[in-house]
Amino acid sequence: MSEQPYEPLEGVDLAKGLPMFSGSDPEALEREKALLRGVQSKGVLARWRTYLGLTGPGWLQSAMTLGAGSSAASLFAGAIFGYQLLWVQPVAMLLGVIMLSAMVHQTLSTGCRPFDAMRRHVHPALAWTWAIAALTSTVIWHIPQYALAAGMTEDMIKAVTKVQYGEGVQQLVLLLLGAIFLAISITVTWSYGSGHKGVRLYERTLKGFVWLIIIAFAVVVAHRTWAGAIRWGDVLRGFIPKWPTIEYAGQEKYTSSVVVGAFASAVGINMTFLFPYTLLARGWGREHRGLGTFDLFTGMLIPYSMATGLIIVATGATLYGTGAMQAVIDHGQLSPTAAASMLQEAGVPLLISRIVFGLGILGMVLSSITMQMLVAGFAVCEMFGIEPGGRLYKWACLIPAPAFLGVLFWKKMSFWIAIPTSAICGVMLPIAYIAFFLLNNSRRYLGQDKPSGTRGLVWNAAMLVALALSVAAAVIYTYFQVSKLAAKLSG
Repeated sequence: MSEQPYEPLEGVDLAKGLPMFSGSDPEALEREKALLRGVQSKGVLARWRTYLGLTGPGWLQSAMTLGAGSSAASLFAGAIFGYQLLWVQPVAMLLGVIMLSAMVHQTLSTGCRPFDAMRRHVHPALAWTWAIAALTSTVIWHIPQYALAAGMTEDMIKAVTKVQYGEGVQQLVLLLLGAIFLAISITVTWSYGSGHKGVRLYERTLKGFVWLIIIAFAVVVAHRTWAGAIRWGDVLRGFIPKWPTIEYAGQEKYTSSVVVGAFASAVGINMTFLFPYTLLARGWGREHRGLGTFDLFTGMLIPYSMATGLIIVATGATLYGTGAMQAVIDHGQLSPTAAASMLQEAGVPLLISRIVFGLGILGMVLSSITMQMLVAGFAVCEMFGIEPGGRLYKWACLIPAPAFLGVLFWKKMSFWIAIPTSAICGVMLPIAYIAFFLLNNSRRYLGQDKPSGTRGLVWNAAMLVALALSVAAAVIYTYFQVSKLAAKLSG
């Protein structure tokens, strides 16, 4: 491993901080640091009350992971297995929180940007591969977000207006919707680079998206509860980790793929790249380390588990054990628009099944689109030595923008690019985890902040468990993806 002292790279200091970003003005940031130092000696509840008003980056991770992949995995899990897999995504996200907590400790202890830290303290090839994989997955997975956003919005329009039109008009409508969502996403994303007010505005907007998602699906679940369709004892038992029971023909062939797919959709390679930069953009430092970990639990783990759990409960209470479930088993997929129609057919009122449910899905997708643009901006700037925050950074954020054309082409191209991308990024995630494990144990990198003693042993054990399970999930997931591709080619 390379252990070089930090120094400017090609005239640009990529070692520490994000000087073009400032999540707080200097005076406010100093007051915040003083406040955090003051509560360190107080009780847990007092610290948590203080932390609640300062969270932000963790919520961005929720906004990023709650997208097309998470919605599809949750819908499918609920329709095929009812409440039995409610435990999977919280456990998968908890493993991600363990690794991201290490990134909190490293980034806020040193103030160093992770790309440069990995390049100097692990290996330049790994740093570049990590950045390229994050950028590639962001561009590829940007496409289905637009396709789902436009498709879901069109479905809501049809549900309200009852309008009918041909394929040509439909393509124009989808293209217009895609362009509108692109314009909204650019406006929101570019606000992030406009100083401390822009950073906070962006975070609050994305936090609003996450709450929209949770409230929308909570309304659906509340309706099913009022109708007496939900057995809450079974729901609670669904959070106990266990392999699902096979009760219906055809379930068995989806068991492993649904579990592994849910793990794969929880934390992506692009999330590991972006998260440390959102910490630096807020101007956070050593005083914020406890807040950073708290933010991951309250801003990422809990909202993500709530949103995905509500989707599973809603579909499990409506579709599981019905003819609709058998149709999902036979076709091997369940799109959000199809799920909305099935909810309506099962007796859920149009307002809830098509509109409220649709708004929840739309919130998931729009939040992911803006976060993926942010990843592209930071990844390109780090790879090419551009100081984030200026005009070039804003243009870099637009690299995934042509993906809005996915509203027209995603169905035809998805199989051929989604599977290879999933396989590559699935393998890269544990490799990135290994790199951060090595950084967490580097005395040269962390100095006195390297975890040691009992605390270090516990932390390393937790990271190794998360790493081992991520490797297992990556191997199995890659096997499923390659098998699908091979079957398609042979067919």
